[in-house]
This record gives sequence, structure tokens and C-alpha cells, in this order.
Amino acid sequence: MEHMPPPAEELARLDRELAELDARRAQLLTRRAWLLAALRPPAPTAAPGWNPSAWGAPAAGSPGAPAQPWGYVPPKQPSAPRSAQNVLLTLGGLLLTIAAIAFTLVSWGSMGIGGRSAVLALVTAGALAAPAVLLRRGLTATAEALAALALVLTLLDAYAVHAVAAPDTDGLGFTAVAAGVLAALWTAYGLALGKLHLPLPAAVVLAQWPLLFGAWAAGAPALVVGWALLATAVLDGAIALWGKGTGTRVTACVGGSVMAFSALMVGLALSVTASGPLGALAPGALLLTGAAAALAGAWRAPRGFARAGGVVAGLAVVAAVGGVPAAAVPEDWGVLAYLSAGLALTAFVRTGLPRNAVLGVLVASAAVVAGALAGALPGLAAVLLGPVTLLSDVWAGSPEGFRAALGSTLPWTGLAAAPVVLAVSAGLLGSAYRWWPSLGRIAAPLIAREEPGPAGAAAYGAGPAGSAGAPGAGTPEAGGAAVPGAGGEPGAGTAGTGGTPAPGASGAEAPGAPGAAAPGASGGPWYAGGRAGAPWYAGGAPAARRRPSGAALRGAAGAGAAVLGWGALLLAGAVLNVPYAVAVAGETVLVAGLLALAVRGAGSGRDGSAAVPVTALVVALAGAVSAGLLSLASEGASYAVFGALTALFAGASVRAGAGVERAVFAVAATVGGTVLTGFAGRSLELAPHEAAPLVLLVPALTVLFGARLRRNPVALPVELTGALGALVAVGLAVPDAPFLALVLALCGVLAAGAAVRPERRQVAGYLAAALFVLATWVRLAASEVSFPEAYTLPVTVPALVVGFLRRRKDPEASSWTAYGPGLAATLLPSLAVAWTDPDWQRPLLLGVAALAVTLLGARHRLQALLLLGGAVLALDGLHELAPYVVQVAGALPRWLPPALAGLLLLVVGATYEQRLRDARRLKDALGRMR
Repeated sequence: MEHMPPPAEELARLDRELAELDARRAQLLTRRAWLLAALRPPAPTAAPGWNPSAWGAPAAGSPGAPAQPWGYVPPKQPSAPRSAQNVLLTLGGLLLTIAAIAFTLVSWGSMGIGGRSAVLALVTAGALAAPAVLLRRGLTATAEALAALALVLTLLDAYAVHAVAAPDTDGLGFTAVAAGVLAALWTAYGLALGKLHLPLPAAVVLAQWPLLFGAWAAGAPALVVGWALLATAVLDGAIALWGKGTGTRVTACVGGSVMAFSALMVGLALSVTASGPLGALAPGALLLTGAAAALAGAWRAPRGFARAGGVVAGLAVVAAVGGVPAAAVPEDWGVLAYLSAGLALTAFVRTGLPRNAVLGVLVASAAVVAGALAGALPGLAAVLLGPVTLLSDVWAGSPEGFRAALGSTLPWTGLAAAPVVLAVSAGLLGSAYRWWPSLGRIAAPLIAREEPGPAGAAAYGAGPAGSAGAPGAGTPEAGGAAVPGAGGEPGAGTAGTGGTPAPGASGAEAPGAPGAAAPGASGGPWYAGGRAGAPWYAGGAPAARRRPSGAALRGAAGAGAAVLGWGALLLAGAVLNVPYAVAVAGETVLVAGLLALAVRGAGSGRDGSAAVPVTALVVALAGAVSAGLLSLASEGASYAVFGALTALFAGASVRAGAGVERAVFAVAATVGGTVLTGFAGRSLELAPHEAAPLVLLVPALTVLFGARLRRNPVALPVELTGALGALVAVGLAVPDAPFLALVLALCGVLAAGAAVRPERRQVAGYLAAALFVLATWVRLAASEVSFPEAYTLPVTVPALVVGFLRRRKDPEASSWTAYGPGLAATLLPSLAVAWTDPDWQRPLLLGVAALAVTLLGARHRLQALLLLGGAVLALDGLHELAPYVVQVAGALPRWLPPALAGLLLLVVGATYEQRLRDARRLKDALGRMR
């Protein structure tokens, strides 16, 4: 007879076999791919600079590359002869250098002047002449090693000359002269031996020091040192642009960056610390010269360096131009001078500078404005968060001024210019929002990439003459269009600017042809303020990148104007220290204005046009919180502000269209009404638990409001907010048990009222029952009732009768709905008392009753009876057995409980599948019960 395993065992066996088959298949596929790659002829070696991975060829290790066989370990390759030679030459040159240094420092004094000169001349001349001979024989690496040795020897020669021939010469001055001479020597040497890579970068490094050390040795002022640094940076920039070799240009670029940064820092420090406008002119000239040098270098620099040069130039111009008026005004107002200079940088849009340089200048302008705004943030944060300190002393009395209510120790006199900065920035953003199309036309030559022409865009990847396949010619980085072009054939467009088609490209292809223009290619530019969501490019080329739409940018400008204008007015009140009443009224009026702006644009869509109303809504909420906290200093101000805010938000919810904004307005109005009820309790001098029923007025109104709105989307948020208010009332009543029972009963009434509606019945019905039962228990506990059954059984019996009649009428009704509340009303309070009852009668009677309920539930397949009875029976039995368990556990050895726990785990683990099936059967059995 054939053995048939159980279904679970057979399923596990099938899963293992399928996994083994999948692993074997993957192994065979990997081996097949490797064999196919081995049978292919080797690809030709790419030319220098050619990067096939940039044109779609998979790089090594990528998913498209030929795979190695499973388990393949690449063999260790022996060191290449060239690599070994370089290591040997490096070690040899290092040893010779150490020997030369030791000879110069240690053995120099034991030789006469003639011997010293002869040794120096002979060794240095030999080290300089040897690379020329070695280069003619093709020994380039050896020549590089000897050139490095010669460089060290020339430095040692300079040290030796100073130590012997000119010991009394100033060290800095001699170093400056020596550095200049060595720089010139190594420049000539590097140009003569063009195959060597070391001499020219070494000359660039040496050229950094002559002017700096010369100015330092002459005791020149800091301004002269700055000019020396700037002159060195200009020289480095010229070498970086026209120098020979990559190493030379990189070295010059690094050195020029360091020197230019140092020069500009010197100029900035002198400009900031100038005693007057005349004292700031000379540092300003240094900064302007540095800016001119950076812009001059941006003409021929690559894109990234050109933008960096534009940023540096813009910041230098701001420091130079703004430093003169900043020195003439008080220190607190100097930020306005720099802000004005930063805003003036936008005029560079109309200059003939390269596009990338102008972009860098605009970035510098934005950085200056952002820095000025950052200086105003501490004051604005103090205005918004300062009233939080009033929570500890509510209604203590109206303070004398706005600052006294904030409780901040900020130096307000030093923030005098902060409101002006915010106001100016808000005005500019507001002007940009108002005249956005005109701004887009002004900035069109700068920010617009290749816009599709009437015939379509240039082809992606087209060469200068319309030939397809020229690398990079059609990419945005190369200046070409990034969309599949219009024109007769693929690749027929030119890589010029403006999307001009190549000569002969008619663009008359039918839709769907390879050269047809993409849909929407003839639309307006992305910056013109049209509908958001449309990409700024017309096609779907791989290199094309999505830009924000004009509507989104315009909306961001409008939102920024609203936020900054609101912050300017708030901060101005604190700086001017207006009276407290004026500050409270002003913040409330600002909230009203923001709400009007939010209501006016509510529901305007999901594109950038919704940015202004959404921002106004968020700022209005923040302003409402700040105004509410500020009003807590005075009782009258609290009622006035929260009453006005509640009315404003309620009116806004009525005027706003259906949507999230309307729900937010309604929720804010509900919160304001709840706070007002709390104020009323405090005014009546009620204790917190006595004021709890008063707080329930707003939740009661939300229940009525929900019944009126029914399925309106605003109803649910308002009712949930009312429920949170009811939870606050419960929290206030916790210290006093009788009031807590009253509040719970009132909450149950509200939940029962909400349960009348069909859409709320499922949740509110259970909640009402739970609240009523909980209120009963709390009332019994507060009355110190020792026999709760006398109060719960009269409730349980009618409830069970009603449930029985409900089940007879509707056999499909849930047992939890029919019998659950009635049973819980008696079993749970009795269980709570039984756990603290030292006698045996109550636990015995409770156990018998729970056993009877459990058996009835099992007999009639009623889930509520089975689970409630079983849980109460188990907890009651645990309470009765607990003392004996403790005694037995104390008598057992300490190692026995862990051993029993481990044995239990082993048994469960060994029979895991069976236990899992038993648990599923139990779950299914319970699920089939009513």
C-alpha cells in the first residue's frame, strides 16, 4: 500500500524541490551567458576619451554586461612591468632625496667653499641634464624620477645659498626672490622638456609665493597683501585657461582658488571694519577687481567653473558696493546696504556676459537676500513663540507693551532693520507675482533653453551639419535641443540655439514619423505663467529634465510675498514696542486678512496657482495660534480674540467651497469655541472638574451640526474635533470620580445621539454602550459600593431579555450586540471586585456564573458568551490559584522554571505545524460563531 503523506508535508516537499529547480536553472543560465560572451569576438579598443557607457553600452558589472560563470574567481594578475618600474623608481628617487637632504644639513659644514660649490653645481646640473638624455632614449618614468630629485636639489641649493652666501638677508625676502627665480627656471625647464609632467606644476606651486612673501617681507599693510594675493590669483587663472597640460591647469586652478579666496577675505575684512565710507573705498576697489577677474575667467571656463566664478563675482560686488554705504550708517542698518547691492545684481540679466556666469551672479543675489532674511528669523521666532510663556500665568494682567508680553531677552534695538528687510523682500516677490509675464520676457534669453521652433525642435544627437551620431551635439549640455527633432529625417536638426532646424529640415513629416515634432512643441515658454503641469521641453529625449512650470514659480513668489509681508508687520510691532492692545488687535486683523486671501483662492486647483491660498491658510493658522497665546495675558483680550477668531474661521468655512480648506476652517472654529467654553468655566471660578460639563457644550453642538450636514465632507472632521473636546472634558474630570461618572454619562448620551444616524451607528453605538457602562462602574467605585451586583443585575437582566428578543427576531444578529453589553455590565465589575475580595464566596459564585455562560456559548455557538465567560473564568481561576502557584514556585529549585520553559518551547517547536493548524481551526470555529 502506497504511503500518502499529510498535505502539509507534501506541500513543503514540493516547495523544496521547486526551489532547487529554480536555483539549478539560474546556474545554467549564468553559464550559458558566459559561454556566449566567450564565443563573441573581442571588441576593438576604444579611443582615448571615448566612454561607451555614456552612450548606452553596459559598463563592467552592470546588468547588461557578460556574466561570469557561477563560482568563477578571477585569477590574480601579476604586477605589470610598468607598475613595478614605477615603484622602483619612486623608491630610488626617495632614497636619493633623503641622502641629499642629509648631506646638505649634516655634511655641509665640513667642506670648504669651493667643494660646496662644486658639489652643488655638479649634482644639480647632472640631475637637470639627465632627464633630457633619458627622454631621448624613451625612459620617461626614469626621467620623471630624476626631475623630482632635481626639484628637491634646487630647493636645497636655495637653502644652501641663503645659509652660506647671504645669511644676514631677511628670510621672507630671500624666499620671495628664490621662489620667483625657481618658478622661472622650472617654467623654462618644463617648456624645454615638454614630455615631463612634473616641472610645470612645480613652477606653478613656486609662483604662488613671490608676491605674497615680498609684500610680507616689506611690512606692507593688509590691503597691499590682498592685492598681492589677487595678482597671484589672476596669474593662476591665466595659467588655468592657457596653460600646457592637465596637471598644470589643475594646479593653477587650485592655487588660484585659494589665493582669490584669501584676497577676497582680506578685502571683505577691511571693508567691514572700515571707519567710514572713504575707508571702505580702497577695499571695495580690491573686491571689484577680484569680481572683474572672476567674470573675465568665466568667459572661457566650463559651465561649472563659469557659474562658480559668477557666484564669487556677485558676492564680491555686493561686498564692495554695499560696504561703502554700510560704513556710513549705524551697524544695525548696514544689512540694507548689502541687500540693496544684492538686489541690484539682477541687472546683470541684460548684460552680455555668458549665460552660466549670469546664472552664478543671480545665485549670489539670491544668497545675499537669503542671508538678510536669515538675520530676521530670530526676531520673528521670538514674536511667534514668545507668548508661550503666558501659559504659566494666564490672565495675570495686560503688560505695558508688546515686548513685555513676549518675555524675550533679544536685543530689539539691533533688529531695527529686520522688518524693513522682510518688507522689501515681500514687495519684490509681490511685484514678481503681479508682473510675472513681463519678468518672464526679460529673463527669456537667460533661463529659456532650446524652445521648439515652428517646425519642431532640433534632433537629439544631431551633429553640426545634420549628421546623426555626433556625441553630445544634441544634448542640453552641448547647447542643443534634447527632444526628438522635427525635420525630414532623424538627426537632421542642428545643435544650434533656439531650436532652429537644420537647413533643409522642413518639419513637414506626418504625425508619428521619425522626425515629427512632439505634441505641444509649439507651445509657449515654461516661464510665461501658463497652466502648470506641462513640461518645459516639448519631447521625451533621454537628457531632458523637468522644470517647474511658470504657474508654480509664480505661485511660489506670491506665497513668499504673503509670508514675508505678514512677518514684517509682526516684527515691526515688536521693534516699535507698540501697546499690548494694539499688538493683539493687529495680529487678529492680520489673521482676518490672511483668511480672506485663503478663501478667495480656495479650490483653485492643484497646480502652482493654489500656492498662495494654501500658504495663506497655513500662515493664518499660525497667526491665530500666536494671537490666541498673546491674548492670554488679559481676560478681556482672551474673550475678544478667541471670539473673533471663532467667528472668522466659521465665516471662512461658510464662504469657502467644498474641499480641504473648508474642513480646516470648520475645525479651527470648533477649537476656538471649545477654548471659549473653558474660559467661561474659569471666569465662573469653577474647579477644572466642575468646568468639564461646560466644555461638553461644543461637542454637543458638533453632534447637532453633524446631523444637519450628514454626509457632507466637513461633518466628519468637525465631529472628530468635538470628540477631542469631549476627551479634554473627561481629562478635566478625572480628579473627581462623581464628576467623572457624570461626564462619561454625558459623553455616552452624545455618542448615542450620533448613533441615531446610520453612517455613524457602527462606531458611535459601541462607544455609547462602553461609555454608559464605564460611567456606571466609576459611579459605583466613587460610592464605595462593595456589592456591585445589586446595581448591575437589574441592568443585565433586561438587557439580556432585549438581546434574546432581538436574536429571535433576527437570528443573524451578532451575539456581541445582543448579549455583550448586558453580560459585561455584571461580569466585569464583579471580576474587578473579586480580585480584591479576600473571601471565597464571591470568586466561587463568579466562577460558576462564568462557567455557565461559557457552556451556553459553546452549546449555542455564541461568540460573545464563549469569550466573555471564558475570559472571566480564566482570570477568576488565576486569582484563586495565584497564592498556591507562588508557594510552589518558591519551593522549586531555581533552575526548574527555565528548564520547564525550554521544554515547553521544544515541544511547541516540534509540533509547530500541528499547533498552527489547531490555531487556524480555532480561529475558523470562532469566526463561524455569531
